Amino acid sequence: MKKLKIAFAGLRHAHIFDLYKMAEQSEAAEVVGAFEENESACRIALEKGVKITYGTYDELLADASVDTVAIGDYYANRGNLAIKALEHGKNVICDKPMCTSVEELDKIEKLAKEKGLAVSCMFSMRYDAIVAAAKEAMELIGEVKSVYFGGQHPLLFDSRPSWYFEDGKYGGLFNDLAIHGIDLVYYLCGQRIKKLTAARCYNAYATEAPAFPDSGQLMAELTNGAGLIADVSYSVPNVVAYELPFYWQFYIWGERGVVSFSANSPSVTCHVADQKEPIIFEKPQVTLDYISDFAALVDGEKVRLPMDEVFKATKDTLTIQKGAVYETDC
Repeated sequence: MKKLKIAFAGLRHAHIFDLYKMAEQSEAAEVVGAFEENESACRIALEKGVKITYGTYDELLADASVDTVAIGDYYANRGNLAIKALEHGKNVICDKPMCTSVEELDKIEKLAKEKGLAVSCMFSMRYDAIVAAAKEAMELIGEVKSVYFGGQHPLLFDSRPSWYFEDGKYGGLFNDLAIHGIDLVYYLCGQRIKKLTAARCYNAYATEAPAFPDSGQLMAELTNGAGLIADVSYSVPNVVAYELPFYWQFYIWGERGVVSFSANSPSVTCHVADQKEPIIFEKPQVTLDYISDFAALVDGEKVRLPMDEVFKATKDTLTIQKGAVYETDC
């Protein structure tokens, strides 16, 4: 496998530092350098050990040694950066969300296919051991009939990037949070969004930013007619943060039973129709990460997160975002 030569463009979200560290430690990649135009973000990146080597994005794109651009800018600028990278013949791996409009996504997909380039997103939950256990459990419950997921997060207003609350930079609550759940519904259930029934965003917790839509629920029909209900809100008490026992919770009901788990679960529980006691699926050893998986994608190998599934989850989420009712000024 050819080692990826990655340059980072945009360092405006904590997730991109996880990717940077992973790339530094991976045998599948080599970090060539990074670019960040915002002075404050650049200072934070330097403090975290990032090597800023480019003065402009054009300089990065002109570097022939770079074959992959990793993008972590504010949400509304990511699509623009991805399109430019593809136009310059670079593969793209991006923090989620990849972009904030269907028009941008269509152009990204078109360029990737025309130029034979790889595009992926940091759908990190696909690589979690608990999701691997859930995938195994799904074989016992038959066709999916209904799904609930909760993607509640802590707001952490004082430490969250300030651009979240700036006009035109965020791009929407569902695009921010629901995309992980939508991707797992496809991965675990094989179902996409067929029709959006209802989606609502509103401000409930961010009193410092009353125009910021920090809470949202949605209802949709999946491709096989099953129902989906989800809540993605910044409603978790800050003191609990990501240690919430039911952080990213899923309940998937099938014709023969139900699978339930959360991101912090030690195991997956499966109740099947002919057994009173639940079947417990322990988390397996999972070593594949999305850098290695992306390197395999670039090489044309079979991967856990195929490019077309990245585009499908992103498009479905953007469709939900566009159809949502906003009870704020955003």
